Amino acid sequence: MASRERNNDNGNAPVSRGRRFFKLAGMTASVAGSYAKSKVRSMVGANDEDAEAERWRQAGLMIAETLGELKGAVMKVGQVASQARDLLPPEIADALASLQNEAPPMDFDVIARQIEREFGMSYDRLFRTFETEPFAAASIGQVHRATMDDGRDVVVKVQYPGVDESCDSDLAHLRMAFRASGILKVNRQAMNDMFEELRARLHEELDYTNEAENVRLFREFHASDEGLVIPEVVGERSSQRILTMIHEPGDRVDHVDFATYDQETRNLIGRRLFRMMVRQVFDLQVVHGDPHPGNFAFRPDGTVVIYDFGCVKKLRPDIVSAYRDALRYGIAEDWDRVDDALIALGARIPEHPPLGAEFYKPWRDLFFEPFASEGPYAFAGNDINQRFVKMAPRVLRYLDALKPPVETMFIDRALGGHLHTMASLHVVEDFGPAVRAVIDGDPEALRALT
Repeated sequence: MASRERNNDNGNAPVSRGRRFFKLAGMTASVAGSYAKSKVRSMVGANDEDAEAERWRQAGLMIAETLGELKGAVMKVGQVASQARDLLPPEIADALASLQNEAPPMDFDVIARQIEREFGMSYDRLFRTFETEPFAAASIGQVHRATMDDGRDVVVKVQYPGVDESCDSDLAHLRMAFRASGILKVNRQAMNDMFEELRARLHEELDYTNEAENVRLFREFHASDEGLVIPEVVGERSSQRILTMIHEPGDRVDHVDFATYDQETRNLIGRRLFRMMVRQVFDLQVVHGDPHPGNFAFRPDGTVVIYDFGCVKKLRPDIVSAYRDALRYGIAEDWDRVDDALIALGARIPEHPPLGAEFYKPWRDLFFEPFASEGPYAFAGNDINQRFVKMAPRVLRYLDALKPPVETMFIDRALGGHLHTMASLHVVEDFGPAVRAVIDGDPEALRALT
């Protein structure tokens, strides 16, 4: 019989729809008011960079605190936004980065009621044992360890109540806050396109039957890829808001002990992460778009365990082709064709004249540095992220020519997350041959990368 012990130490209840409305409205009013004061001070020449940075820092802290408390769709969008450092003031991006941390769990009574609503019976009748202390907690749900009647160890992901019902209104409020505060340096149409893409992905992510199908798709695709483990779905204990999968253990990146994981093992993990992503993008044309550290685990033999397939982006063949072209022509320094590829990707406004080498080459050099260096590249200890941040203001000078590449947003998010993981693992690897295989469209060379 499962334990009925309650977890109240750090628990909390779902935020009501009315309270969500007032919290988001208050946040919007506050950051918009601060932005308006900043504009007035700038117009009369009384603004200064330090004061402006402090205002953005305070706004970022308020936004992060509000989104973290509300969880749900707005917290998920905040996690995505924290990686858009070319579109956000650095103080805002730094504050939103805190949303990547594990969220405080819900009170177990909330979880128990949600399970009973989904299956019509209590959790202790559905599982032989069920740990009331959460195994992990995130923006739209939390995970508990359990065992089936036949003895199989499983993890049970339970969606927080009301998250799906409040998704659209939450996103509308957040879009209003970003627009009124001037935080996102894009025009209204570009912002609308970004939020529509996020809304579509979130509605998919909130349907756990859709995630179960994603898991089956990726299990089949990666079945022959040595060293990749994707948990199996337990269909009889899964529903629209509950997803049960076989427990596949592993160490999270922040728990990897370098005394156990030697350099070659960590390099092997890096190669497997890279191969996994490029095969998904260029062969399957579907990408696992949530690189959150909690969605991956590792084993001392170099195995990579992949969790959480809610955020999955299906890619159009023309987008994949254009992405490959951007890589190919970037390597070749053919800037006119780079421009054409970016227009095809939706990242460049075609009516604007080509930007040329002056704009593209510094970005190309920085982007390809980890992948086209001579020999192995040490991912840890470099300042590549800081250099990306320093270059971000260059984008603001070309806002009439550029727009956020909505179709590749989740490719870029996945790549950034995997680069961060490789840096955390101190991977030292030469990915030049793999990049050339991508550019040449050589699937066999990619499959051989082990």
